[in-house]
Amino acid sequence: MLRAGATEIPLDRVAVMGILNVTPDSFSDGGLWLDPERAVDHALEMVDRGAGIIDVGGESTRPGADPVPEDEELRRVVPVIERLAREVDVPISIDTRKAEVARHAVESGACIVNDTLGEASDEAIWQVAAETGAALVFMHSRGTPATMRSLTDYSDVVEDVALLLAEKAKAIQEAGIPSDALVLDPGFGFAKTAEQNLMLLHHLDRLVEIGYPILSGTSRKSFIGAVLDLPEGERVEGTAATVAWSVMKGARIVRVHDVGPMTRVVRMTEAILGGR
Repeated sequence: MLRAGATEIPLDRVAVMGILNVTPDSFSDGGLWLDPERAVDHALEMVDRGAGIIDVGGESTRPGADPVPEDEELRRVVPVIERLAREVDVPISIDTRKAEVARHAVESGACIVNDTLGEASDEAIWQVAAETGAALVFMHSRGTPATMRSLTDYSDVVEDVALLLAEKAKAIQEAGIPSDALVLDPGFGFAKTAEQNLMLLHHLDRLVEIGYPILSGTSRKSFIGAVLDLPEGERVEGTAATVAWSVMKGARIVRVHDVGPMTRVVRMTEAILGGR
C-alpha cells in the first residue's frame, strides 16, 4: 500500500500510471495535450482504459530539452490538476523538478510528487511531500536535460543506481517522509546509454531488493528505438515487452503513454505469474 495524503493506493496489483504531458516539446507527444480541455479529456480516456494514476508534467525532461520558467510550468499544470481533481477518482501525480510547482500542484489536488531532479534533488522538494503528506517518487538521473547525455560514466550501472537510490531513500525518510509513502524510479533514459538501460532493466529485481516499490518508466524510450530501429510512435510492442519484463521483475508501478494496451499487458503478465 502506498500512502499518499488521505489516499491509500493498493500495490498488490501493479498500478498503471498514465502520462499526461501538458508541454509543447515532450519527446513523444509534445503539443498534443497542451490545451487544458484536451488534456483533461485525454486523462479521462486513460482512466477509462485502466490508468490507476495520472502523472501530469509541464516541463519536458527529454535529453536536450530547454528549462521552463516556474510561472510557465504552473500555468500549464495547475488548471489541469484542478479539473482532474474534480473529475477523476484516481490519484494525481505531479512530475516536476521544482519544489514550488510541487507545492501548488498538491494544493490543487495532486497527492504524489514525482521528483525527477535526480542526483541534484534535495530537501526543498521532499519537504513539500513531508509537509503535505503527499507520496514521493524519487527518480535516478544525473545533470540536466541539456547535460545528461554526457553523464553516462558508471563503474557498474546497476550497482551505482542501486546505491544512489538507497542513499536517497534514507535521506528522504530523514526529511520526514515515511517509508510507506516512498517509491523509487531507476530513471530509464536519463543519463544512461541504450546498453545501460537494457542492463538496468535486465537486473530490475536488484533494485526491488532495496525494499521500496519500484516505478518503471520505459514507455517509448530511445533505447527501445535503438534496439528496434523505430521512431517514438512505433514503439508500442517494444514498450509492451519492457512492461511485461518490469512486472515479472517486481515493479509495482509502470508509467506509460499507451494505457489501454499496457494495462492488458500488465494484467496478462500478472495472470501468468499467478498461474490463474
